[in-house]
Amino acid sequence: MKKLKLKSKPYQHLINKIFYRTLLIIFLAFITVMFIRSAGQGKIADTIAYLYCLVLKVDWDTAVILYSRTVRKNYDIILVGTMILFFLFYFRMLLSWFTKYFDEIIEGVDKLAEDKNEPIQMPAEMGFMAARLNQVQNALTQSREAEREAEQRKNDLIVYLAHDIKTPLTSVIGYLSLLDEAPSMPEEQRKKYVHITLNKAFRLEKLINEFFEITRYNLHSVPLNREKTDLKYMMVQIVDEAYPLLTENGKSVTIDIPEGISLYADSEKMARVFNNILRNAVTYGNADSSIHISVRQKDDFLTIRFENEGTIPQDKLPFLFEKFYRMDESRQTSTGGSGLGLAIAKDIITLHQGTITAECLNGHTIFTIQLPRGQ
Repeated sequence: MKKLKLKSKPYQHLINKIFYRTLLIIFLAFITVMFIRSAGQGKIADTIAYLYCLVLKVDWDTAVILYSRTVRKNYDIILVGTMILFFLFYFRMLLSWFTKYFDEIIEGVDKLAEDKNEPIQMPAEMGFMAARLNQVQNALTQSREAEREAEQRKNDLIVYLAHDIKTPLTSVIGYLSLLDEAPSMPEEQRKKYVHITLNKAFRLEKLINEFFEITRYNLHSVPLNREKTDLKYMMVQIVDEAYPLLTENGKSVTIDIPEGISLYADSEKMARVFNNILRNAVTYGNADSSIHISVRQKDDFLTIRFENEGTIPQDKLPFLFEKFYRMDESRQTSTGGSGLGLAIAKDIITLHQGTITAECLNGHTIFTIQLPRGQ
């Protein structure tokens, strides 16, 4: 037979203290009642009669008669009234002891709101509450630090982008000025300048899009417009749209998705997820390599995998889905991005009650998405 183990509650010390104080109150109430009961007899009764003699200036026999008429005759009423008064007094004392702990909790919560990052201390019997409040304080501190770091990274990116935008914009203005000032420029040179200007304009457009991505990053309040989506058809479209980027980087894509697999989701947002992951694979994967996209269905869940050649440093894997985190911290033109792509992907997947993870195995990086198919 298994032995039953009684788990000690974290607030057991508090329960014990309140219990012993309650016993003390009961004991005091009992002593009070016994004292009142003894007031109607023996030396206490003689003392009351003697006080009558002194105050009213009467003889002893008259004082005894007065005592009998005033105290003895109304003894039950006096006893009950006195017991009620003492009960209320002791009960109020017990409440004062008990509500003191609420004051301790309120003071601890106030310290959380003050953001002073000082340890919260309470009496020994409230140690469990102090420990919980300190845990919450540590979590809030870490959250605030993470938000400050994210905000700082965001501000840094905006500064970098503002600086980077000036370079292609200056080039565009410069080359267009040359074309405008020299209408008789040789055709070959004109084509060269037009090509350079177009590339700079594309670069400028990319930087402006990054600005929009940073400023509109807030998906938690966006509703989902769910609809039935054919996954294979969607993925083929996404790959086709990425063809120029794939060609530029010498990459190819293979798609392994069975026919007829559908997903009930916000197709526009899911397309953004897949596009962000595909672009990440193109940007950071090995040159002249292949990206493999597969989908498998098990019960009412789908597993979507993006696998590419190339690895991500292990120390960077835990931060891939953080806002404004960039693996390429040097902001090179070829790989510079806002660091929001994978963070946005994770938020969208979370909105769909799914999960997304990244891992590196045998020289390959694998992004795995788990999603409920929906109805």
